Amino acid sequence: MNNVRTVSDTKRAFYSQHTRPINAIYRRVVEELMVEAHLLLVNADFNYDSIYALGVVSTYDRFMQGYEPAGDRDNIYRAILQANEADPDQYRRDAEELIGVAKSLPSIDSFKSVLDQAKTASGSDTLQANLHKAISNPKFKYSRLFAIGLYNVIEAIDAELLNDKDKRDALMTEVATTIELNEDLLKKDIDLYRGNLEKMAQAQEVMKDMIEADKKKKAKREEEKKKRAEAKAAAEKAKATETTETTETTEAPSTNEAE
Repeated sequence: MNNVRTVSDTKRAFYSQHTRPINAIYRRVVEELMVEAHLLLVNADFNYDSIYALGVVSTYDRFMQGYEPAGDRDNIYRAILQANEADPDQYRRDAEELIGVAKSLPSIDSFKSVLDQAKTASGSDTLQANLHKAISNPKFKYSRLFAIGLYNVIEAIDAELLNDKDKRDALMTEVATTIELNEDLLKKDIDLYRGNLEKMAQAQEVMKDMIEADKKKKAKREEEKKKRAEAKAAAEKAKATETTETTETTEAPSTNEAE
């Protein structure tokens, strides 16, 4: 009997764990990440590694930056992975450890050296061990999330290099050749990731402006409501005072009564 989980199973599990509505501009990010992780995790050729974990974590953190309410962010992240029967804490630990190793490298040349060494040995650090794991696996299952993990490793070493397309492409060619990845696909996935980050940043700015504008409109409505209430209270007070004065005048004894 085939007991492989379906995408529908994963989605149901997610929405049973995170029951609050998801902000519209982020819904696609959540759905795509959840489905992409699902399709990999049920694939017989897929093997978990820290580079993939970093791809998942960095994709979530960067695309969900600015999500409101902020308190939902961790819950959504955990629900995505738990719905896929994965451990969200392990992903974070492995991603943080890998980034720590990357930040300790002084230059891209150091990364290239680690990449070269990974062809023959797993080494003692997380980065070389995970690169060796990919290189030595004849059935290695490439994914966009693996590419994003690699991108974030390189960014932690030399972010400026990635802004130079020629240097970026040259490095990706070297990476693809060493790990035996489809070079064109790797470059395409990296460029798409960078482009989507820019689009999300723009969308987040628009959303931020809309929220600020809405707050100002709400504050203005509240101020106008307060002024109307104060004016009404003042009018009622003035009317009450006038009524009191009129009553007192009517009831006052006449000074012209005959002696």
